[in-house]
Amino acid sequence: MSLPPPLPASLPAGGEDHRLHPWSWLFVLLMQLRHYFLPLVALLVFGQRGDRDPMWAQLVPLSAIAVLVLVSVLQYLSYRYRIGSDAITVRSGLLARNRREIPFARIHNVEVRQNPLHRLFGVAELRLESAGGARPEAEMRVLKLDQALALERLVRQRGHAPQAADTHATTDTADAGDGQVLLRLSSWEVVRMGLLSNRGWTLVVAAIGVLFQIVPRSLMDDALQRGGREAFGYASHLHPGVAGAFALLAGALLLGWLVLRALSVVLTLLRYHGFILAEQAGRLTVSAGLLSRTRSSVARRRIQAWTLSEGTLHRWFGLRQLRIDSAAGGPSREEDRALRELAPLAPAPRCEQLVQQLLPHLHWPPAHWQAVPQHGRWRLCVGALVLVPALAAAGYWRWGGWGLIVLAWLPVALWVARQQMERIGWYLDAHYVAVRGGWWNRWWRWAELDKVQGLRLQRSPLDRLLGTSSLQLDTAGAHGDVALTLSYLPQAQAQQVMDQLASALARRKLRW
Repeated sequence: MSLPPPLPASLPAGGEDHRLHPWSWLFVLLMQLRHYFLPLVALLVFGQRGDRDPMWAQLVPLSAIAVLVLVSVLQYLSYRYRIGSDAITVRSGLLARNRREIPFARIHNVEVRQNPLHRLFGVAELRLESAGGARPEAEMRVLKLDQALALERLVRQRGHAPQAADTHATTDTADAGDGQVLLRLSSWEVVRMGLLSNRGWTLVVAAIGVLFQIVPRSLMDDALQRGGREAFGYASHLHPGVAGAFALLAGALLLGWLVLRALSVVLTLLRYHGFILAEQAGRLTVSAGLLSRTRSSVARRRIQAWTLSEGTLHRWFGLRQLRIDSAAGGPSREEDRALRELAPLAPAPRCEQLVQQLLPHLHWPPAHWQAVPQHGRWRLCVGALVLVPALAAAGYWRWGGWGLIVLAWLPVALWVARQQMERIGWYLDAHYVAVRGGWWNRWWRWAELDKVQGLRLQRSPLDRLLGTSSLQLDTAGAHGDVALTLSYLPQAQAQQVMDQLASALARRKLRW
């Protein structure tokens, strides 16, 4: 029986309980203040209205802050962790005591995070995630940076349990440094990613939502009306005419578009600057971030499904995105949780090369995709087929013949549905199953048969009318944007494929 690797010198001795970094309570306090920031501001701003004593109005938020400080210190004093030979033990809680045993072999994702304040203090936050958990199994706020990185390496070493089913895995690299670099994005590539994304809208919508929550409705309406009147008055004073008005409108739209592009570039740089995908000891590690640096890793054997996608702009520039689903992170869609993106945006040949390098036993892309029957393509635009005639009838009643112009959308919807149906396809062999779809935004999704843990045959009323079925395949941690579903197959073929897959899965061992 082989002995576990020894503890690195930077980690505390095993078999004993240890506390977090002495400044841990400060970071917990800052996290709590961030969550309660808006209520505290509301207490300070609106608590002084009326006949209340200003001293009492300020005492309430100050008391709340004092309670948060006390809770943060108590959390630090009650938090203990111990590094064993095959597991990490975490104890927490003051009144209600909790103890969690986290085996190294069960840890699916390790995340090391550093924001600017972490860098100032030379510390980092460590998160350990297991399969299907809605929350991390352990959040260590905070450890010394060298201890966090050493603990990440320890999890990688002790959690790498060789399995006979993984004979197709590539040879592990040396345990020094960050391993083999598979993908590195330059600053220009990150900027290009920002120019082709719409992340600026996220910030704008969030800012508008905060304004409507904080600013009273009457003040907001007043400001909008006053701003509209001033803008209209300024435009009227210029006497631009019809052509000038259109030029001003086009200039305003162009300025808004440029501002959104600039915001998208800034947000993308903050998140993806210095993006590096590396492989070491059977684990994939992604490091990225400008101000807040995040380092997240997942074992290759924990990957449940793969997704390639490309938008229209991406396709024009020959770019694609490669994402994975693992059993860690649960159903949460937060982007800062378990490792999701292996290539946020990279040239299409580079994404294909990554897939072939990480899955050498799979033949990707498939040489031949199985098509689906085309006679039911109208089902993809059934909403338009119902809504457009209703809108046309209402328009004809209101505006006469001009109201029927909306019927022009029907041939467009049918043409789009035809293009989408022609793109739908599936592939199945002895090792994996794959599906593809989309036309405007295209995607490809696949999983190894060893990761499939459930089959489900679905028939909607339209399926019964057209004699078709859809076969959905479930994998652990399947939280992708698209489902792994063989859609719109003839009923007999869907039943045959399901029986074939059920027979194959019964002879295979689930690997996750």
